[in-house]
Amino acid sequence: MSGPVNYFPTMGNKLKQLRTAAGWTHEQAADAMGVSRGQFIKLERGERRLTSDYIELAARAFQVRPAEILEDADRETVPIMGYIGAGAEIMPEYEQTPPEGLDQIEVPFPLPDDMVAFEVRGDSMLPVFKDRSVVIVYREQKRPLSAFYGEEAAVRTADGRRFIKTITKGSSGVNLISWNAAPIENVQLDWIGEIFAVLPRSALKHVAQQGGIQGNLQLRR
Repeated sequence: MSGPVNYFPTMGNKLKQLRTAAGWTHEQAADAMGVSRGQFIKLERGERRLTSDYIELAARAFQVRPAEILEDADRETVPIMGYIGAGAEIMPEYEQTPPEGLDQIEVPFPLPDDMVAFEVRGDSMLPVFKDRSVVIVYREQKRPLSAFYGEEAAVRTADGRRFIKTITKGSSGVNLISWNAAPIENVQLDWIGEIFAVLPRSALKHVAQQGGIQGNLQLRR
């Protein structure tokens, strides 16, 4: 099983503006965030990817909302198509999701064409996939199943359940592995959503609520 991976495209941020407004040196800003001076400089310059943890640390240090850490330029809209389980089991047979999604959110960086998002429920894929974070994936599966072995991905099983798991080869199907929960063994997959980005819900701007009925949540690991 692979270890934690941070899924964040390179994005602009407002760390320099916030640091300047606070009158802080790089060292003072780094101390406030609890990171090294070198780490902060790389974050400020966009040389290190901003993970959800860094965004939350910066928001607390500068006393702003997480969304204010990210630049507003080049925001794009992506639909939230429902929940995806990371410890919570999503049974979407009762779900009624309109084609435009249950919700529309703005993300602070450019997206490839035809992306969708899901809200994570559960804590079996910590530390990257936190409960209520949003995972952005390709709507259509781009690669064959074997190309995903050892990778984290959004999946839909043949019986309709949705998870975010590490995919490994099983004896008669695939195994879905969590970082801190029991595996789900030898299942068949209908769809694999390659992960493009994961962001804390607080860093995303809500656009419009579309309605629809969410699927049942069953807390199984």
